[in-house]
This record gives sequence, C-alpha cells and structure tokens, in this order.
Amino acid sequence: MSRRVALVTGGARGIGLGIARALATDGWDLALVGRRSEAEAQPALDGLSGTGAGVRYFQCDLAGDADRRRLVDDLRKCYPSVHLLINNAGVAPSVRADILEADEESFDRLIDTNLRGPYFLTQAVARWMLEADAPGRAIVFITSVSAEAASTNRGDYCISKAGLSMAARLWAVRLAPHGVPVYEVRPGVIATDMTAGVRAKYDAMLADGLALQARWGLPDDVGKVVAALARGDLPYSTGAIIPVDGGMMVPRL
Repeated sequence: MSRRVALVTGGARGIGLGIARALATDGWDLALVGRRSEAEAQPALDGLSGTGAGVRYFQCDLAGDADRRRLVDDLRKCYPSVHLLINNAGVAPSVRADILEADEESFDRLIDTNLRGPYFLTQAVARWMLEADAPGRAIVFITSVSAEAASTNRGDYCISKAGLSMAARLWAVRLAPHGVPVYEVRPGVIATDMTAGVRAKYDAMLADGLALQARWGLPDDVGKVVAALARGDLPYSTGAIIPVDGGMMVPRL
C-alpha cells in the first residue's frame, strides 16, 4: 500500500462527506465510518470511488465501547496503518430544550457520541499510529463555533463541543513529541442535514449580519481546510484552532 489512508468518522454525509471529497481529490484512500448501513451510504461511496480513491465503509456507533473496539480491529485487518484521523461524527440534540428544562438522557447521548466516542477512538488510533510509525501522520478534530458561543436551548451540544476542543488540545500536547500534529477545525453555520430544520432561522440571522461573509458555509469549505492540514500546509501549527465560519466569531463593536 503506497497510498495514504484517512479515517473519517461521519464521512458519508454532511461535513464529513465534504472532507472525504477533498481528501479523495488529493489522492487519499478513505476509511469512512458511519451509523447508517452501507446500503444507505452507497451513493456517497460510489461518488468517492469515482475519483479513483480506494473507499471502504465501516458501520459503527462510536458512542459504544464494543463498537469502537470492533472498528479498530476491523481497520487493522484492512490496513497496515492509518495516516490521518478526522474526528467529525457528531449529533445534534433531538429537541432543542432550554437548559432549565433539558433532560439528562439528551445530555448523556451527546456527551457519549460527540465527546467520549472521539476521545477514546483517538486514543486507540494514536497508539496504532505510534506503533506503525508511518510518515505524514495527523489528527483533526471537527468541533463547532458552539465550543465558544453559548446557546441556552442546546447546552448539551455546546458542552460536548467545548469538551472536544479541549480534547484536541490535550492530544496536541501529548503527541507533539512523536511528531503527530493535532488540529481543531471549528465550523460555523454549515448547510447540512443537521441544520436543515433551522434553515429559515439562520437565513434571517445571516441576512442580519451574523457572519462577515453573509452566506451559508458548505461542507466543501471545511473539506478544503482539512485537505490543507492533511497535506502539511500548516507545518508549524499543531494545537491550532482553525475557524471555518465566514468571520462569524470575529469580535465587533
């Protein structure tokens, strides 16, 4: 195997698919992870295969310890090493509830999926990376402006992303002596299935100046940034937070 392998969680839809497209164009082979069946993900897989990339799909719920262990075992059977890990998979609250009313079940679900899952997947993959000692290794965490911006009707989501931001920093510190850079990419309002239900809300907010670049972000906007990191275009920036938010979080008077 001479081609580099990128493991992209949630890589068959939304932001993850935008990332997978950019990496495939850059010559990466792809190991994509998702909760949906392979049949459901097949249209996306076919499109990626059409670029010439080698594409494999692994069905897995990253919130489950047994599922994560099985995923890593299956990956090891398929590849001698993984060069790039993109922690992208995540979920939104089923119901946007005021923090005075929100329940513990929703909180636990988001923490398990958005934070606990990628944290311990990174642990397993990082060990494998160090064992294989393949060149050009890197890890990217996809978080959200919600790691910083407080939304009191989805506190569980904000907390999970803030925790994931710290996870990225921790892994950057831990893996720096081994030459493995770790980055956080922080998207803003991106047009995906997750945001489809609040389209009208964000249309109005963007028109009213929410972001300096007054348009929706696209999955491919995030993909291009991740591809640049994967190429090593930011070689002296481990631990960096890279915003992809159209200037949404720029302080203004």
